[in-house]
Amino acid sequence: MGNDIETLQALLKEDPSNFQARRELSFILVNNGFNEEAEGNLEYLCKYFPEDAELHYNLGIVYEKLKKFEKAKEVYKKAIEISPQEDFYYNLGEVLVDLKEWDEAEKCFKEVLKTDPNDPNCYFNLGLCYYNKGEKNKALDNFQKAVAINPKDVYAYFYLGYIYQNDGLINFAIDSYKKVLEVSPDYSWAYFNLGSIAFKNGNDEEAKEYLKKTIQFNPADCEAYKLLVKICLKNNEAEEILEILHTALEKEENGDLFYCLARVYKFIGDSEKYYDTLKHALQNPYTLSYPKDAVKNEFDSISKKIGKHEDLEPEHEVEEYKEDENDESFDEQEEDYEADEEEEYDEENEYEEYDNSDESDESEWDEDDSEDDEYEDDEEYEDDFSEDNSDEE
Repeated sequence: MGNDIETLQALLKEDPSNFQARRELSFILVNNGFNEEAEGNLEYLCKYFPEDAELHYNLGIVYEKLKKFEKAKEVYKKAIEISPQEDFYYNLGEVLVDLKEWDEAEKCFKEVLKTDPNDPNCYFNLGLCYYNKGEKNKALDNFQKAVAINPKDVYAYFYLGYIYQNDGLINFAIDSYKKVLEVSPDYSWAYFNLGSIAFKNGNDEEAKEYLKKTIQFNPADCEAYKLLVKICLKNNEAEEILEILHTALEKEENGDLFYCLARVYKFIGDSEKYYDTLKHALQNPYTLSYPKDAVKNEFDSISKKIGKHEDLEPEHEVEEYKEDENDESFDEQEEDYEADEEEEYDEENEYEEYDNSDESDESEWDEDDSEDDEYEDDEEYEDDFSEDNSDEE
């Protein structure tokens, strides 16, 4: 690879107008992660060959990799204007999803389905568009079509589960989340949502197992720790949750986890450790999503008690598990999902010339061509979760 790049660069140094060498160099650069260099070469070529749809299409892929979505949108539109091809519409649709331009994205995926009516990624993306437009029934219909064609579509199953869960169709939600785990056994968000459902149904032991699985696959999921704290304290299992929290904090300090630990010490009446862990929570403000003024008030209150040598009375009740801000939590998860899918997209969408000879009326789905990069919407149902979670679901 290094020799190829050096050889082509040498040719271009001698003859900057050697367009074929520049094109080949661009392909090699982007396929090896040198996107900025490829970007410059392709922009140069597009100026000299403004009616070359392949160049605009490939430049769009590079812009996507660099997350320059507005630029990608424009060059994909140019490619479509020159030669309206299925791949061009699909990639434009993905960029419009990144930009949250749902109506325009919907049009692009419908164009793809005119020539490839069995593309599951298009149905997933249409479901995503409808979900974000508040058209729940259309979203459900398209997510169901996606999994009917591709039974391994984890993200479509997850969306189905989330919608069913919010509609109170718990059995359908559970089935969908379990489908997610059949395909992807390390999908922590599905474990969390199953855990929250079990908790609401009063199945504390089942909920604990799902939440422990959540932590196993995503040790940074503070919402799982929070719910575990509630369950363990409710069942007088303080020692178990203390061990879990201490193990997590040994790996990395976290304001939310210190606050969870403080609540456990408050519950068992250990004023000194309650004081210490509240202090540590306040010393980690960037990972403390609880209201900092409220935490500071708690800290001030226990400081006074300790100063007066007053004992901290153990608690006998656990605060109720609340539900609120579901939508906010889900939006945060969508952003995480998008980031994950963009990484997957970068790996799959190799920089290569669009070959018109490959065009056909076949309805076979090519995963590499249509894998969506931005699902961005994985979420969790729990409201408690919604208060602080940005990576769950």
